[in-house]
Amino acid sequence: MRSVVDALKEEERRALAAMTPAECVALALRLGVRDLETFRLAQEPPLDVEEARRQLRQQRQQGRRPSKCLQEIAG
Repeated sequence: MRSVVDALKEEERRALAAMTPAECVALALRLGVRDLETFRLAQEPPLDVEEARRQLRQQRQQGRRPSKCLQEIAG
């Protein structure tokens, strides 16, 4: 027996497969804007858009190893 989740996943896969590359890019951009807004409003007090972007960028960098190539270039 298929679950509701399985049916929804299959429906989503079919919808994505039917999209053109341009539609996929547009969807990705819309999702990015939506997620940034969700993050921004979840902070107390809500952040402005640029501060939310800065914080997300900073979080992505945490835990990454510094690039040896860039370290060598920077001296």
